Amino acid sequence: MDKSFYSIFKTFFKVGTLLLGGGYVILPLLQAELVDKKGWIDSDGLCEYYALGQSVPGIIAANMSIFVGYKLRGQIGALAAVLGIVTPAFLAIILVATMLEEIVHLNFIQSIFWGVGIGVILLVYLATKEMWNKSIVDKFTCVVFFAAFILSTCFQVSPALIIILSIISGIIYKKHIDAKPKKEDDK
Repeated sequence: MDKSFYSIFKTFFKVGTLLLGGGYVILPLLQAELVDKKGWIDSDGLCEYYALGQSVPGIIAANMSIFVGYKLRGQIGALAAVLGIVTPAFLAIILVATMLEEIVHLNFIQSIFWGVGIGVILLVYLATKEMWNKSIVDKFTCVVFFAAFILSTCFQVSPALIIILSIISGIIYKKHIDAKPKKEDDK
């Protein structure tokens, strides 16, 4: 079968348009296209590329398409495959953004966004409440919380630095508590 840039791009574009649900859905789609219809690779090779696609950072579908494309035509095949797999999603995002830009000014849509905003505030409140109940359990954790709050709001200290300082203070506190001699209860 023809393994030209256009043919690889077209095949992966077709798979990209059907790829709803993320990278886990790509295996049967590529099986049907690359193994059954075109015979470009075998099932074992496809499974190996799938495993490789999962083991490297990034989007599974894009990773897998790069490996398969490279096997078919080297660097040009990898480029054709990754462009084919990501182009449908890119076009869909552009289309949705364009439509959203046109309808965002409608009062009905503004009301929906207002409602969603209130919902988000409620979800953040509930998450904070849940985390507070599980995180602030004694005087020490309360002091760490207020210190972190003051450092972040009043002094604009980096959140990463606050996390590191909190970890260090927790380690020191734990070592201090563990080093204290235990009081014996009634004998």
